[in-house]
Amino acid sequence: MEIDTNSLLSQSCTDATKRRVSYFYEPDVGNYYYGTDHPMKPHRIRMAHSLIAKYDLLSQMRVVKPKPAGFSDMCQFHSDDYMAFLRNVTPENQSTRPRDLNRFNMNSDCPVFDGLFEFCQISAGASIGAARCLNEGLDDIAINWSGGLHHAKRSEASGFCYVNDIVLAILELLKKHQRVLYLDIDIHHGDGVEEAFYTTNRVMTVSFHKFGDYFPGTGHIDDIGYSTGKHYAVNVPLRDGIDDESYQTIFKPIMSKVMQVYQPGAIVLQCGADSLSGDRLGSFNLSVRGHAECVRFMRSFNVPMLLLGGGGYTIRNVARCWCYETAVALDVQVDERLPEDVYLGYYGPAFSLIAPPSNMENLNTNKFLNGIKVKILENLSRLEHAPSVPFHEVENDMDVDEEDEQYGEQDDSYDRHSDDD
Repeated sequence: MEIDTNSLLSQSCTDATKRRVSYFYEPDVGNYYYGTDHPMKPHRIRMAHSLIAKYDLLSQMRVVKPKPAGFSDMCQFHSDDYMAFLRNVTPENQSTRPRDLNRFNMNSDCPVFDGLFEFCQISAGASIGAARCLNEGLDDIAINWSGGLHHAKRSEASGFCYVNDIVLAILELLKKHQRVLYLDIDIHHGDGVEEAFYTTNRVMTVSFHKFGDYFPGTGHIDDIGYSTGKHYAVNVPLRDGIDDESYQTIFKPIMSKVMQVYQPGAIVLQCGADSLSGDRLGSFNLSVRGHAECVRFMRSFNVPMLLLGGGGYTIRNVARCWCYETAVALDVQVDERLPEDVYLGYYGPAFSLIAPPSNMENLNTNKFLNGIKVKILENLSRLEHAPSVPFHEVENDMDVDEEDEQYGEQDDSYDRHSDDD
C-alpha cells in the first residue's frame, strides 16, 4: 500500500507531539535471501511492513519508494574496487575469485547470494534518500528499517553487512548540519560507523552494546576517538541480561548529557532489535517497550532524526519492535493485540505486539552501571561547548525518487532454527 507522497507535506506541526514522518520501503526487499541456515533474514522487513500497514500507520506517514543507490553514491565511502566486486560477483562465479573473497571478507557470515548488489542498493538508497528528505525539511523523522548495517567497512564486508548505509546517510546529513549524532542500540558495537568518523568532531558516535567475548570485539569504554575526534566516540559496554529499567538508568543520563554538550543538528538512531529478549544471537533482556523507550526519549529533543534497522534474528520480535517504534515516531497509540495479518501465525501463542522480557539473570549490577555512567559523564564534561568546525561540502548527487572489560572474538557458530524464529 502506498499513499500520495505529497499528501502530508502540508501537515501542521503546531502540536508539539506531532512530527512529519516519512517511511522508506521497497517491496522487493523481503525477497533477498542470505541462505537457509543464515540468521539474517530480510523477510523480517516485509513482516514489519505488513504490521505497520495493518495498524493503519502508513496513512499517517509520507510513504516513499526509495531510489536505489548508484555505484558512485556508494563510493562516497566505500572503495571503488570493493564496490566493483560486489557488483560483479555472483553465486555462480564466486569460485573463480577466491582471492577477492578473502580480500573483501566474504565468508559464511557475509555470503554471496543472488541479487546481493541490488540488496545493497536498496538499503543504501533508502538511507541516503531519507537523509536528503531531512536535509530539505520535508520531514522531521525519516524511517528506513532496511538500513542500519553498521559493521560494513570501507573495503570489506563484516557481520552480515556489505555496504554501510549509515555512513552514507551521515555524509549526506553533513552537507547541511555541522554536527550529526549517531546512536546505536543494537547489541553489537557499531564498529563500522565509529571507525569511519573516529578522527572527526563533526560526528559523535554513541554505542550501547554487549562487550567481552562477543562480535565484533570492539567498543571498550576507553575507546573515545582520536585527534580532533577525541571524546567524540562514546562506548557503553554492557553485560548479559540487561533489562528495561537498568538500560534506562544509564541510557537517559548519558544521552541527556550528549545532547547538552554536543547539540547535534541531526540524529541517526540505529534500532538493532537483537538487543531484545529472546534474540537468536543476542543475550540482553529488553522488552519491545524498553527498546522503543530509547526512540521515544530521543524523539523528545525535537531534532531531525533518521531511524534505521540493524540486527535482529528472532524475526517475529523484530517485526513487532519496528512496528511499535514506527508508532512511537508518529506518537500514535496502538493496540497490543495484533490485527489479522498474513503472518499472524508467527506471533502465537500470545498474538501480542509486545514481546515481553524473560527471567534471565541481569549481570549488570547497579555498581557496574554507575561506574560506567560516571566515567562517560566525566569524559563528556570535558566537551564544554559544542564544536565549531568549518563546513565542508560532501559531493553526492543522490536524488530522492518519491515514486518509485576484555576484547573478544566472534563466535562464528549460531543456532540453526527455522525461518519463523
